[in-house]
Amino acid sequence: MRFDILTLFPEIVEGPLGESILKRAVSKKLIEINIINIRDFTRDKHRTADDRPFGGGPGMVMKAEPVFKAVESCQQEKSRIILMSPAGKQLTQAMAKEMVRSSEHFIIICGHYEGIDHRVIEGISPELISIGPYVLTNGALAACVFVDVLSRLKPGVLGNEASLEEETFECGEAEYPQYTRPRVLRGMKVPDVLFSGDHDKIKKWRRQKKRKLAMEEGNGCD
Repeated sequence: MRFDILTLFPEIVEGPLGESILKRAVSKKLIEINIINIRDFTRDKHRTADDRPFGGGPGMVMKAEPVFKAVESCQQEKSRIILMSPAGKQLTQAMAKEMVRSSEHFIIICGHYEGIDHRVIEGISPELISIGPYVLTNGALAACVFVDVLSRLKPGVLGNEASLEEETFECGEAEYPQYTRPRVLRGMKVPDVLFSGDHDKIKKWRRQKKRKLAMEEGNGCD
């Protein structure tokens, strides 16, 4: 699975995507992450990728032509083009699973400033994806989340596939409480059932806790 991330600020992406599990996944060639600087596709010596909006208004708008060229530099026949946008469809675990099943190449456009010239949307027709009902300072931050969510669904990336079977928010519900050593900390004890050795009893306890937390949060599966 390949990700081409188009951004004005490569350094924002390099940090989080170059560590830990994703770093190992790249080294094992389970996923490929390419960071493309949109400024490399500008024409002037100052590498200008933004300009003032027509009609006036605050802030700057990303120019369309460098984005078009950046997309064209890596686009393939079956590429899935994503524009990270707070106006897009909110990313869910179910959506991520569908994407991993159906696509192998993602081109991710990261917005900045006051947005991107709308002709990018008209000319490329990307899928608008949001990671939540809020606005970030830079779409590259959202792209990091998007890549992480999809990558961990790729077989072999997590190492322990069983961890996906009891996934938090798999159905929109919370995960059961987890504990580790020491058994007693600041007067708080780990539930005795977890030391019972009875795996059926432990599974039942975990299901009950998940349902309780889901009800408290107003989530859960039907």
